[in-house]
Amino acid sequence: MKKSVALAVLLSALIPLQSRAQPAAPADASAGGLRFSIMVTKFENHAGYNGGQFNLSDTWGEMLTDSLQQSGKFIVLGQEDMRDAAMKEQDFAKSGRVAGGDKAPTTGNMTPAQLLVKGVITNFQTTSGQSGGVAFGGVRLGGGGGTAEINAEVYVVDSTTGQVVASKKVLGSVKSSALSIGFTDRNFSGDMGGFKKTNVGTAMEHAIDDAVAFIVTQIPTLHWSGNVVLVKGTQVYINRGSREGVAAGQTFKVGTSEVLRDPATGETLDVAFTEKGQIKVQTVKEKISICTITSGDGIANGMAVAPITP
Repeated sequence: MKKSVALAVLLSALIPLQSRAQPAAPADASAGGLRFSIMVTKFENHAGYNGGQFNLSDTWGEMLTDSLQQSGKFIVLGQEDMRDAAMKEQDFAKSGRVAGGDKAPTTGNMTPAQLLVKGVITNFQTTSGQSGGVAFGGVRLGGGGGTAEINAEVYVVDSTTGQVVASKKVLGSVKSSALSIGFTDRNFSGDMGGFKKTNVGTAMEHAIDDAVAFIVTQIPTLHWSGNVVLVKGTQVYINRGSREGVAAGQTFKVGTSEVLRDPATGETLDVAFTEKGQIKVQTVKEKISICTITSGDGIANGMAVAPITP
């Protein structure tokens, strides 16, 4: 017990205030604007690094998924292994070997990813300077400091077309002092909280923060849309709600939407929108919004809904 207390005190003293992990802010739809569903796919490791218990690609994917979630700007879906596990559980529930009821997972409700984030880790290196000190659970206290650097190429892909809609090279670099917390890959325990306090974890966070900030800037340039699911008098129900960042008071245009494609390549050239009217959001639920018609008289079920751009 005394050793644990002493270690906690030492960690607190070594970590600068600005680098200590802050409590994650809850996702806020009003802060996120109109949101897209997004999923991180496995990053390829081209850095020539394969150390001990530390899997560079998996750790990057977990941290990037978490950072996208904490940004509050996206509907973040589980990575491929999580979704595969969910589908297996759904199949198991349909096998007749489990109890029924509302706790059993059902098929047909998986949220599709509108955007995919993939990429390549091109460089990862740490310098010596972590000798000495005391190693504990993948973390080394003291011992002479060192540096850590990671480079990656990040691609944002439209899942409908398969096109790369944005890309960026990111870099995370940290130079630690002699009293900093180093990283020992062979003793990596999988503790993300402890990992983020190391020089390697901090460098990775810097690169990922840069990647997430860039992806957020791309949102206004992407085509966001929804559909009318029900018209009831002057009320219009659309299949977008607080989950997608819709807020009461927003105004949308409604009409028919046609994707113009290159006949030779299948590439999306533009989206032609013929406006039939406009609606204003009155009530927002998680997955739907109830709106009133403000103009036009030709709004019908199935029509496309899109933001009004200046």
